[in-house]
Amino acid sequence: MSNLRQQFIAFSVAAGVLRFGEFVTKAGRTSPYFFNAGLFNDGASLGRLADFYARTLATAGLEFDMLFGPAYKGITLASATAVALAQQGRNVPFAFNRKEAKDHGEGGSVVGAPLAGRVVIVDDVISAGTSVRESVEIIRAAGATPCAVLIALDRMERSGRDEALSAASAVQEVSALYGMPVIAIANLDDLLEYIAAAGAEAPLAQFEQAVAAYRRRYGVAEMAQKS
Repeated sequence: MSNLRQQFIAFSVAAGVLRFGEFVTKAGRTSPYFFNAGLFNDGASLGRLADFYARTLATAGLEFDMLFGPAYKGITLASATAVALAQQGRNVPFAFNRKEAKDHGEGGSVVGAPLAGRVVIVDDVISAGTSVRESVEIIRAAGATPCAVLIALDRMERSGRDEALSAASAVQEVSALYGMPVIAIANLDDLLEYIAAAGAEAPLAQFEQAVAAYRRRYGVAEMAQKS
């Protein structure tokens, strides 16, 4: 899995999805890096991203029956991952939700296959955990069981504002609250490993100290449910 993780980091950097500099996060922090899965916005990059999701899920040793994508980014991610899984020999149904329930045609707020069995929620990252909470409620209301969350990058940082940092990250809080693993293709430690392996002469070397300092200030221990 380590090689897969490094491949994913390299792919994200090359695609311009993982960027370095100064970025203000939702929590108001100045981060030396930023990951925006919405920039996987063409067929080739989305297809390769879905392959990473599918390979990560396939090697996680998790029993599951279908995928669910929370609106909006999760819609594309779950459907593309279902295609990638089928190409790898595992054909599973998928569904996603609308932000607003449809009052005509088939109606309702869920589109796709009926929610049933053990369901994996597919999203890009977890920040506040809002989309996971909404997804869990939708899945349980249908009589199905949310069994895991699959994301692209775990930032591994404590949640909350600087003056009131929690002991755990948003990812860890979601895992503990719902009693299910959060599986990430890669995490912040993988990013630091990638930068270090690139060498002192590589363009990213200038950001290594800033990323490491950010990890020391806001970081949490790696989760046992690591993919």
